[in-house]
Amino acid sequence: MAGNDLGSLLGGLLGGGGGPGGSGGGANILGSLLGALMGGGAGGGQAAGSNGAGGHAAGSNGANNPLGGLLDMLTKSGLADQAQSWIGTGENKPVSADQIKEALPDAALQQAADQAGISPEQAADQIAQVLPQAVDKLTPQGQVPSGSLEDIIKAQAL
Repeated sequence: MAGNDLGSLLGGLLGGGGGPGGSGGGANILGSLLGALMGGGAGGGQAAGSNGAGGHAAGSNGANNPLGGLLDMLTKSGLADQAQSWIGTGENKPVSADQIKEALPDAALQQAADQAGISPEQAADQIAQVLPQAVDKLTPQGQVPSGSLEDIIKAQAL
């Protein structure tokens, strides 16, 4: 399943050796979430606008690269400062599980939680822990790269 493959790739990118409770679990839930966003029900739409350098980041390639759509959802939910800090080259601002639950479509969070065998609250907590680092590593040049998410992860993991 796509979410599991993304989780494995993200685990490698984040240095998750795979122990329970380590970043491997967070990477797997994030992979499941991104898979849910790619798969439909909760797809990230086109970017509506503009927030300086990051304005073009969301929307394009939504089918293969849900990262831009996810960042757009976070921005529209009042988390623009956090999302931009992850993309930029400075310090990554934290995000809480409650903020993640507010920003994400319920169906996508539920699907990711179901795939991981945990509650949506636990899923939101794990996503909040791993998302800043994952976005930071996936955007090393200070912008969201184009191409499929799988290609982006593989390129960064080298």
